[in-house]
Amino acid sequence: MEPYLIKDIKALESVERRFTKRLPGMGKLTYHQRLSILELDSLELRRVRADLIFIYKLVFGLIDASLHDFFVPCFNEFGRVHDYKLYLPTCKLDIRSNIFNYRVIQKWNSLTSNTDFTSLKRFHKSLTPDVLLPYCKVFFI
Repeated sequence: MEPYLIKDIKALESVERRFTKRLPGMGKLTYHQRLSILELDSLELRRVRADLIFIYKLVFGLIDASLHDFFVPCFNEFGRVHDYKLYLPTCKLDIRSNIFNYRVIQKWNSLTSNTDFTSLKRFHKSLTPDVLLPYCKVFFI
């Protein structure tokens, strides 16, 4: 895990923690209880979901950008869980591993066969917190 990225994630989450704690009747509850009552996911979980939805839009041409500007597709790989795998070039520098392409591609390629790629709405619904939680680096209890 990248220590400086975790530090940034914790700093951002602490803002939401403080804000939700100040809401009426929420002061004594844990962070996750407050998020549950407010029907929210953590900021990190929302970021992972947004990253994966952006990749979906790129792969299926739903935005005005070319997939090849960001990634190298390898759609015809044998024995893959889903048919939309993307190629991950090697990265020698640790700092480069936090760039969007490297940060997201491993999450995208490791999506399970239960992920529904038929439409954006179904894809979004298949990205439940249970599916996304393993991709989070910081999980507050």
